[in-house]
Amino acid sequence: MHLDSQPISCKSLENFFGVDGKLLQEQYREHLSDFKDWAQKEHAEEYLLFPHNLDAKASIDETSLSNGELYTVLTSKEGKGRKGCLIAIVKGTDAESICSVLKKIPLSQRVKVEEITLDMAGSMNKIAKTCFPKASKVIDRFHVQKLAGDAVQDLRIAHRWEAIKMENRAIKKARVNGEKYKAPIFKNGDTERQLLARSRYLLFKPPYRWSESQRLRAEILFENYPDIQTAYDLSSELRNIFSRTKDKGVAFTKLAHWYDRVEKAGMKSFNIVANSIQTHYTGILNYFDNRSTNASAESFNAKIKAFRRCFRGVRDIPFFLFRLVNIYA
Repeated sequence: MHLDSQPISCKSLENFFGVDGKLLQEQYREHLSDFKDWAQKEHAEEYLLFPHNLDAKASIDETSLSNGELYTVLTSKEGKGRKGCLIAIVKGTDAESICSVLKKIPLSQRVKVEEITLDMAGSMNKIAKTCFPKASKVIDRFHVQKLAGDAVQDLRIAHRWEAIKMENRAIKKARVNGEKYKAPIFKNGDTERQLLARSRYLLFKPPYRWSESQRLRAEILFENYPDIQTAYDLSSELRNIFSRTKDKGVAFTKLAHWYDRVEKAGMKSFNIVANSIQTHYTGILNYFDNRSTNASAESFNAKIKAFRRCFRGVRDIPFFLFRLVNIYA
């Protein structure tokens, strides 16, 4: 059930009105709703198609409905996460299987898509290229930035494990000598392992968003771990290229310079990031044409998760999808 596009569980009605929620849900499923006569019921668990929602701009992403079971979701940007945004939901992430379903939509409709946003997964690129041949493929900037952010965090975590290992050794040595171990403390009150653990969130943010305590912690962190500062600076520079650059040609030059700085830094994790960017250069640069992102797809995924939570999980996938498409398709 839903009211003003907001899902309401039968369990909620049970709590408020004293009705039998389980019985109400059965009655709604079998008699009150149109589920029994739903045209797509027979293949709902495998795929759903709503070609009338296709327009010039689309997004493709994957989501989990139940127990880690992945579905590929195609949405329209014009729908803005509301009614009419859902174009297709297909079980799995295999490119061949998904293409075979999307090709059920006539080519004359699919060629209307001028732009499609996606992540760097090879399967997504193949789906977009095969099914929407006229569309410009745009790699989502936030997936690129996340790669760089993950590289920074990997370095911090590696240092943290090393700090824990060294502290454990020092504690054992102190015990052998009959002494009580006392970890060295930095000027902000953190031990080394605490400094590395508590620095996680500040490394996600630009300096102007740091609090005073985070600013002091960053100063101590970078002083003791200059390689983390180098990684953080590289990640920040990449973020600034996306946020401050308007021209595609300028972005191309800036990314090339950033790539050179990564090579000079000689950091393995960032070399992987740089190679990923180089592999997907065209799709990443297409972002600067219209500054399109996959935010609408991520937002729709969040709504699916919220919908799933509202109903305390997914036990009957076809019926869950029936309720979902009544709101969004």
